[in-house]
Amino acid sequence: MKKILLATVALMAFAAAAPAFGADLGARPYYSKAPAPVYAAPIYNWTGFYVGGHIGGAFTSSDTFNGFALSDHKTRFLGGVQVGGDWQFHPNFLVGVEGQYSWLGGDQVSAAFPGGFVYNNDQRGIGSITGRVGWTWGPGLVYAKGGYAYSDNNETLRFGGIPVGFALSDRHRNGFTVGGGIEYMFAPNWSAKAEYQFYDFGDSRFVAPAPLVPFGSFHNDEHTVKAGINYRFNFGNFGGPVATGY
Repeated sequence: MKKILLATVALMAFAAAAPAFGADLGARPYYSKAPAPVYAAPIYNWTGFYVGGHIGGAFTSSDTFNGFALSDHKTRFLGGVQVGGDWQFHPNFLVGVEGQYSWLGGDQVSAAFPGGFVYNNDQRGIGSITGRVGWTWGPGLVYAKGGYAYSDNNETLRFGGIPVGFALSDRHRNGFTVGGGIEYMFAPNWSAKAEYQFYDFGDSRFVAPAPLVPFGSFHNDEHTVKAGINYRFNFGNFGGPVATGY
């Protein structure tokens, strides 16, 4: 009986002291949850160097040697490479420079003259070094380009099927080019483009042999349409999401 009484008194004493002990521990601290990162729109920066390749078609204007038609101005396949660099100096504007070379399939022009002379130009390729300016909105770009053009010509003149010597007033290897296109950055470091480019290599005429001199001159030009892809070595954040908090 005495043990039960002592146990009851001890339990009552502990119950009376518990609130005071809890007060001495202080209130439980409250931890606020940090705000989750907010997804921001991707940031695109076109500044940097790039390399790539392209395919497409080329065709010449229909021209004549004083009425004798230059044949084979139909569309020919082309494929090539490009390398360049851009500087985006404004959120919506950039400038750049590009070197490009395209290999061409098939002969470009030929002409059969009275008397048995046949002229042929197996144009193997065309190249250019151009500047370009563009307007961009995020991953998209519209641009214009222009500059120096080069034609890799392999010309022959035959008389009765036998190669003969000849001379032209201009080898029409050097000229100018203008064009434009659109480009889209579809993944980090990767962009695709489509463009039109016109090449002009001027007028040429025969100065030898003498029987061909009266036939006048012809104009050498190319119209091209290309689709290409570039790998870009970025100097900025190309499409990566940015996490921000407030």
